[in-house]
Amino acid sequence: MHPYTEEEQTDNMQRPEPRVKLALAFFAFIIVGANDGALGVVLPGIQAHYNADKATIGLLFLCSTVGYLGGSFNNGLLLEKLGRHRFLMLGALAFVLGVSILCLMPPFPVLLASYSLLGLGVALLDPGLNTYIASLPRNASLLNYLHAFYGAGAWLGPLLASAFLALQWGWNGVYVTWGALGALALIGFGIFFREQTGQMTEEEEEKQVASGGNVLWMALRLRVVWLAALFLLFYVGAEVSLGNWSFSFLTEERHGSVLFSGWMVSGYWLGLTLGRVALAQAAERLGNRSLIQLCMIGVVLGLSLIWFVPLQLIAAAGLLLTGFCLGPIFPTTIALMPGLVPARLVPSAIGFLASLSAVGGSFFPWLAGDLAERAGLWTLLPFVIALTGGMLALWLALQPHEVKKA
Repeated sequence: MHPYTEEEQTDNMQRPEPRVKLALAFFAFIIVGANDGALGVVLPGIQAHYNADKATIGLLFLCSTVGYLGGSFNNGLLLEKLGRHRFLMLGALAFVLGVSILCLMPPFPVLLASYSLLGLGVALLDPGLNTYIASLPRNASLLNYLHAFYGAGAWLGPLLASAFLALQWGWNGVYVTWGALGALALIGFGIFFREQTGQMTEEEEEKQVASGGNVLWMALRLRVVWLAALFLLFYVGAEVSLGNWSFSFLTEERHGSVLFSGWMVSGYWLGLTLGRVALAQAAERLGNRSLIQLCMIGVVLGLSLIWFVPLQLIAAAGLLLTGFCLGPIFPTTIALMPGLVPARLVPSAIGFLASLSAVGGSFFPWLAGDLAERAGLWTLLPFVIALTGGMLALWLALQPHEVKKA
């Protein structure tokens, strides 16, 4: 794919079509977020329908993760071979097929396969759209908006799913809705993401052939890719661990009320979304690196408020502040990648970052739960602060790296 110059990108952003592409990317992230957010609401219905225990139902998460990892590790090669247009259509098609099978309430083995297909679809849409937005001017602010729309979807998903269940439409009715919305995204990708560039010149073709090779392997040979991926592994581990276990900490360790504790956790996720919206422009004024450093300081301050001041209102403010400061870190790190790796390797690098961060989102919450089981829920906050310390160490290791030209 031919990289645009900064002047061409700025001119393109003035035309209506790129704005439609942005809107379509935001819409797709709302759908992905809604699907992720609604899973906890529909899970009891799925468990009851298949008469399965919690360990068996846990296979859904495993299959979804397997599909996601399989897609993420190959997205750089697929994007290079298919082009952005067909690549995004493939991701949307896998998503739509996955939720369409779920609508039919198939036999359990088929259900597991459909979750793998769903994970594959998300694995293509996530890095594909991140890579597209990362190639645009003002990418840091736009990426923060993109992930804010994911947060909005994750907030709306449980509300819609709960309403469907209250109307007795069944858990599969939720997936009918996701399928319809996903089909709209698929049509949009087919229409608006068609390649508009002309044929490559002979010189460009020779240059692309000369730079051939396995793009994933080439990306993994770069130290900066590993540092950024490990940084996001710790980040997602901290984000998900706090989000998953803070309710138990507040109710069991601090003996807070169930209702108020639920609102406090909701405030954490709301803060995550608001941080991405409110601080999107700050990346342009402060710079991506300065913004991430300030955010990590804010995270430690928020966690310290929760840990050392055992008052509910202070803990609520601490959770909101922690979520607010955590929010911009992931998209702003993604925005750094086009300046750290050659343009041809950006999709593979972002895909690897997404894959390793998904591992962090699975492993560290498990580890937090294991620590809580062995030593008590009080370990949650020092555990998350330790993860933030790991992020800081990796961030400092990233600093010497210079911008690499495409």
